[in-house]
Amino acid sequence: EVQLVESGGGLVQAGGSLRLFCAASGFSFNDYAIGWFRQAPGKERERVSCISNDGRRYYEDSVKGRFTISSDNAENMLYLQMNSLRPEDTAVYYCARQKLVTGGCGGVDIWGQGTQVTVSS
Repeated sequence: EVQLVESGGGLVQAGGSLRLFCAASGFSFNDYAIGWFRQAPGKERERVSCISNDGRRYYEDSVKGRFTISSDNAENMLYLQMNSLRPEDTAVYYCARQKLVTGGCGGVDIWGQGTQVTVSS
C-alpha cells in the first residue's frame, strides 16, 4: 500500500524552528520525486519544496535560505527543516509523491494527510 504520513507540526513563535517528517511506504524514493506543499487559511495549496531522485532540490522563493528539504532513501523518510519561521508560514503542510520529469519534480499522484504548522507573532 502506498502511504505518506506527516508529523512534526505544532505551534512555534516567530523566529523559531520546526522539523517536519514524512514516512513513506509502498514505493522507493529512487523511482519518484518527493516534496512538501502547504495550504494557508484562505489560500490555495502551493509548492514549498521538492527533491528529485538524483538529489536535486527545489524551493519556493519565500522559503529559500530558511527551509531545507532532505531525505533518507534507505529509511523512506522525508524531512523539512524550517528555520526563521514567520507567521505567514502558518499552514497545513503536506508531503507528496511526485512524478519524475526532466526538469525535476512533476505532478503529484499521492498526498499525505497533512500536519498543522502555526507560527505566532
